[in-house]
Amino acid sequence: MSINDIKYYFSDFASSDIEELMLFWEATGVGGKHRGDNSEIILNSVENGGRLILMKLDTTNEIIGSAWVTTDKRRTYLHYFAISKEYRGKGFANELMDVVMDHAQLLGLQFRLEVHEDNIPALELYKKYGFDYLGDYNIYINRNLQKK
Repeated sequence: MSINDIKYYFSDFASSDIEELMLFWEATGVGGKHRGDNSEIILNSVENGGRLILMKLDTTNEIIGSAWVTTDKRRTYLHYFAISKEYRGKGFANELMDVVMDHAQLLGLQFRLEVHEDNIPALELYKKYGFDYLGDYNIYINRNLQKK
């Protein structure tokens, strides 16, 4: 199976995609409900200049790829870039990244992403698209902002 044998299309996130998308993110290991993302948060990010791009099969509308672009109006950020395991290594990531980069270029801001240091295919993809290693940073997050 090669990319030329498979018909696919890109679509923007719709609320009706949320359940399948959460399952896709969990299956690919990039995210899920445990990270606090939901339809409301996604749509809010889209209203503020972001875009959640889904790559789907023509025949079944199954999600086989995702890329969530957000912006804080200072920088553009890439989240949850993933391709289904059975479609990896066939050129789908390049196709999806082309759409991501087109959107980022429209925004015209610096573009930042995080990737695990052991994810060699992703590192190679991002370097191909002009991303440079930022430096030795420890990244922290607080997902629970309740007062203590």
